[in-house]
Amino acid sequence: MPTERLTFTGHAGDTLVARLDLPEGPVLATALFAHCFTCSKDIPAARRIAARLAGAGIAVLRFDFTGLGHSGGEFENTSFSSNIRDLVLASEALSGRGMAPGLLIGHSLGGAAVLAAAGQIGSARAVVTIGAPFDPGHVTHNFTDALEAIDAEGVAEVYLGGRSIRIGREFVEDVKAENLGPKIGALHKALLVLHAPRDATVGIDNAAAIFRAAKHPKSFVTLDDADHLITGPQDAEYAAQVIAAWATRYLKLTPPVPPPGAPEGVVRVSEADCNGFLQDVNSGPRHHVLADEPLAYGGTDLGMSPYGFLAAGLGACTSMTIRMYARRKGWRLAHVSVDVCHDKVHAQDADSRSEAKADKFTRVIRLQGNLTAEQRLKLMEIADKCPVHRTLERTSVIETKEG
Repeated sequence: MPTERLTFTGHAGDTLVARLDLPEGPVLATALFAHCFTCSKDIPAARRIAARLAGAGIAVLRFDFTGLGHSGGEFENTSFSSNIRDLVLASEALSGRGMAPGLLIGHSLGGAAVLAAAGQIGSARAVVTIGAPFDPGHVTHNFTDALEAIDAEGVAEVYLGGRSIRIGREFVEDVKAENLGPKIGALHKALLVLHAPRDATVGIDNAAAIFRAAKHPKSFVTLDDADHLITGPQDAEYAAQVIAAWATRYLKLTPPVPPPGAPEGVVRVSEADCNGFLQDVNSGPRHHVLADEPLAYGGTDLGMSPYGFLAAGLGACTSMTIRMYARRKGWRLAHVSVDVCHDKVHAQDADSRSEAKADKFTRVIRLQGNLTAEQRLKLMEIADKCPVHRTLERTSVIETKEG
């Protein structure tokens, strides 16, 4: 996943630092990610979500709010409203590059900020919240012991979401005054609410309130036993997959024109996890799947193996070819299914002239319907004429070159 460093000016004139994660192919849409206010743009959940969206052709801008991460300024001098302005300025920075965000994603208070800012970002068609509070002032219950010090001294160190941060009086007063209900009701954008029932920082009742306040189209997905920061790799991966699949329904993803000599377009495979074998497989903007290896082979078993995809291609092509022929003949084929198994055998078992290993695909075809014996025999013959079968039977030419 290519990444660019990007800076823009925040609400107070400070330089805010961002990462722009890009697809390895054409950019089909852009998302803007707002992290929780005690985090940074580089938390594992944000990285995984950005990687999954980039794999689907969606660029993602992750930035640090004023005074957080690598951005300039002091967070203790900010307010909830000023952070909303930072979000709008981030969207304007993207628009200036011709990449106006169509998707807004916010985690925790970043999710509340996204809901508040969405009405000011006209390009956005869809919004995702992760563990977001319905009442932003709700988060102050997590540092009630510090409220007296903040009121008396103007600023104090608080412990929120597992991290320490200095919060000022203006932020507390501003976040308590924020009322998201009317803004959510007037969102006029598709909404996806992700929340963990066991979230100890922002209770699940907040997700219910956000969902009730929103108008359709709206969706809710539980993150089960994930924690507030989505620190578990499997939880972060699940959230990333859900967001990527959901977003493609609401974003206008226009596929690039297929290159000459490739009428079906390009299948792009890119590494999703450099520590394992997980791969993003994209065929156009609408077709995204994962390839992986089983746990026994050092993979994470989140997708089919390469040979699994090869077997799937043979099975799918066989079924389609049989259906096409039966339909043309007007035969009463009610249903067809194909089981395919792959194995390595000694080539001499298939060809006595060779001692090398050969790939063996065992295919079991099931035909259902009011068919005569002759019709069944003919359909089994037709199975051997499917294009993928013919490709596997004869020698293929694979041309490899560096891109």
